[in-house]
Amino acid sequence: MKGKTQVAAAAAAGMCERSARVWKDGPLPSEGRRWRTWRTRPDPFASVWLEELVPLLERDEDRVLEARTLLGVLEQRHSGEYGLEQLRTLQRRIRQWRALHGSPREVFFPQQHLPGREGAFDFTDASGLGVTIGGREFEHLLFEFVLSFSGWTFTEVAYSETFEAMSKGIQGALWELEGVPEVLRSDNLSAATHEIKLTGGRGLTRRYRALLEHYGMSSTRIQPGESHENGVVEQKHGRTKKLLAQGLVIRGSKEFVGVDAYEAFVRRVVRDANRLREGKLAQERERLKALPTARVPFYSTFHPHVSRWSTLQVGKRTYSVPSRLIGHDIEVRQYPAELEVYYDGALVETMPRLRGQQTARIDYRHVIWSLVRKPGAFARYRFREELFPSLTFRRAYDSLRERRGERADVEYVRILHLAASSSESRVEQALERLLSSRAAFDYVQVRDLAAPAPAAVPVLAIPTPDLSEYDRMLGGVA
Repeated sequence: MKGKTQVAAAAAAGMCERSARVWKDGPLPSEGRRWRTWRTRPDPFASVWLEELVPLLERDEDRVLEARTLLGVLEQRHSGEYGLEQLRTLQRRIRQWRALHGSPREVFFPQQHLPGREGAFDFTDASGLGVTIGGREFEHLLFEFVLSFSGWTFTEVAYSETFEAMSKGIQGALWELEGVPEVLRSDNLSAATHEIKLTGGRGLTRRYRALLEHYGMSSTRIQPGESHENGVVEQKHGRTKKLLAQGLVIRGSKEFVGVDAYEAFVRRVVRDANRLREGKLAQERERLKALPTARVPFYSTFHPHVSRWSTLQVGKRTYSVPSRLIGHDIEVRQYPAELEVYYDGALVETMPRLRGQQTARIDYRHVIWSLVRKPGAFARYRFREELFPSLTFRRAYDSLRERRGERADVEYVRILHLAASSSESRVEQALERLLSSRAAFDYVQVRDLAAPAPAAVPVLAIPTPDLSEYDRMLGGVA
């Protein structure tokens, strides 16, 4: 400190005057430090390092070998000379060797994102959040759309990576954003791309290309297996799930009364997080393109023929429909979570969409009226397992099989007919009572409990009154 005394300079530096005098005349502590180049103990790997370990490390261009594996090799070759107490030493030696002599590592290049240019989307599994609906674990995905510059995020619940879920999510994000970026980035999910057989690459599907053209966007995709190339949305997945996990803790429960309540919770958490990005989002909005006049329908349309089994095929999955449609060509609109069945423009049926490993959905109400007339078909019916509306009905059938043998098919079909013609819940309650009693039962007992015959109304014979009696009474009063 020029112009200051040594005492003042030492005080300003936070040291005593004596230390200041020593450092003024001698080298600074950093200048006098000696780097240790000698060992404080014998090298346990001196005899094997160059001859045995280095050749293995040179061969390992992908850096997959771990110190524990190499230590195991040494234990096999030199029994009793090496153990886990030397693992940390070997890890340091390998780390040092790879830094000085190892193969080059992959370099990642940070990207500069321009306002309004790019949005990225992807699906992520959110079942790990532990959310339950009605007491049951809710297995689901999250669709996320992220603007690369501002980090603005749109999130909604999905059930599978289908085109319908993707289209609904993309359009939901764009209309909430009130604008369209130039580029939409994604991985090579099958809802958006397909394999090109001649070249072995992947190209855009016809439907996804039409969706992009409707909004005036172009597509960029990552290389297969290189998820880091879509790092904007990949990182967002982890952050969003952390926010949701924290929100569930603050909420005090992971149980929701329905899917709608959970979706509202997700929207609120993401909306609160987006408030931190309003400044950069304002810059994005200035450069976004205008929305088109309308959305693209986010359902797929099929025109299957209803077979004589009262079923139809949609996407290699089997659904039952009312038997009155047998022989007709109908229209099916497949949404992300449900199917709508139309005939001649009229909505006939709405049913949940099959997903995962499910390949068939047979509603017993569609077929029971024919099955009750020929119950022998139940035993080897291809979709028999679909005719158990709940575990209670399955247990009832097993009990009937145990006690009544082949007669169980007839009894169970009549019970199922009773559920379709009266009330499934009342029949299920009756079955639970009979199963808990552990006594044998049949259709008649179930019917008497679930749909007892109405009590007989007594017929009263009331004679016609003689009005002359009233005349006499009136005459007497007069």
